[in-house]
Amino acid sequence: MAIPVKINVFEGPLDLLLHLIEKNKIDIYDIPIVEITDQYMEYLHSMEQEDLGTMSEFLVMAATLLDIKCKMLLPKEINEEGEEEDPREELVQKLLEYKMYKYMSYELKDYMDNATGVFYKSPSIPEEVLRYQEPVDPAELLAGLTLEHLNNIYQSVLKRQEAKIDPIRSKFGTIEKEEVSLSDKMLDMKSYAAEHSHFSFRQLLTRQSSRVQIIVTFLSILELMKMGYIQVEQDNLFDDIQVTVTQNPETWTHLTEFADE
Repeated sequence: MAIPVKINVFEGPLDLLLHLIEKNKIDIYDIPIVEITDQYMEYLHSMEQEDLGTMSEFLVMAATLLDIKCKMLLPKEINEEGEEEDPREELVQKLLEYKMYKYMSYELKDYMDNATGVFYKSPSIPEEVLRYQEPVDPAELLAGLTLEHLNNIYQSVLKRQEAKIDPIRSKFGTIEKEEVSLSDKMLDMKSYAAEHSHFSFRQLLTRQSSRVQIIVTFLSILELMKMGYIQVEQDNLFDDIQVTVTQNPETWTHLTEFADE
């Protein structure tokens, strides 16, 4: 016997299944899959909708019910725990979740309907009330206050201020940028080369006082090599680099033309 309802009554296949279960007063944990499948299929035959998108959802559920129906006729499978698996278990979980969300939507709709009858009035406090300040009685405010109590309050405030001070960072001085000019460093190299015609690159770096000084010194060595004023040699990998002055430093020119970019 066909069910005299239309597709627009239900929001999907789960809604239809839930309707059939409630209509037949069936225990959702023990669904008679044969009876429900037959009623579901009868409903599909009576559908007047031709929307393929909507129909596909109901047909997928019909295939699922038929699959469960077939599994119910076969011997039950045993899981890893040695228990019999119920082919309806997954469908039951989906129905329970759908039922929960469906009734939650009813609750939200009731809240929304009730909210339409609620009105709020913006506060309208007179200005003289807003300006009113309760008078303070100094005698009452200072009642029971002693010098010892005041000292305790003062000491607690000092401790809170001390706790806010970082014991390490508070001792840091002002960090200032070290200005090192490449042209000045090359002039310094000229003076050094006038006294040392052959020197160790490592020893040259040990004379520098900071990392920036080392970097600029290295750059000045590269520039002097490119200009042909010096020559560097290294016998083996990781050995010290030996620097040899190839031209008289007195003839070194254009050193002050280099500017830091």
